[in-house]
Amino acid sequence: MYRKKLKKEETVMENRTEKVDAEAEGLYRSGKMHCAEAVLAAVMRNFMPEAGEEMVRLAAGFGGGSGAGCICGAVVGGTMAFGLIFSDDRNQVKRLTRELHRWFQEEYGATCCKTILKTHKKICYELTGRVAGKVAEMVQLEGI
Repeated sequence: MYRKKLKKEETVMENRTEKVDAEAEGLYRSGKMHCAEAVLAAVMRNFMPEAGEEMVRLAAGFGGGSGAGCICGAVVGGTMAFGLIFSDDRNQVKRLTRELHRWFQEEYGATCCKTILKTHKKICYELTGRVAGKVAEMVQLEGI
């Protein structure tokens, strides 16, 4: 019985992670949002819909490495989502942010947008979805 319940919870978590991944990638592909906005919007819609869509506007300046080409906007969007969801615990937000950066660095070799684009051409759509999915997975592992 316990194994069955655990398997069901794992399936629900995977489904939610995949949903957030696909939603973020779709938002970016639509051209209506850039990477930071798409990650923040997809995570918010699935974990904190009461925050309201106007919150996504906070990410407007972070696409394309904040316009300067450095920190990946998808990572910034994920970090912003952690801040909203876990607003009562700054240490938790810092820990999750470090974990996200570490994961991203392992996956893509850098967190700098310019560097990633030199080695991974045309990856932004996929990358946006993967970051949103990772953030969703991390949020769920925290019990949300």
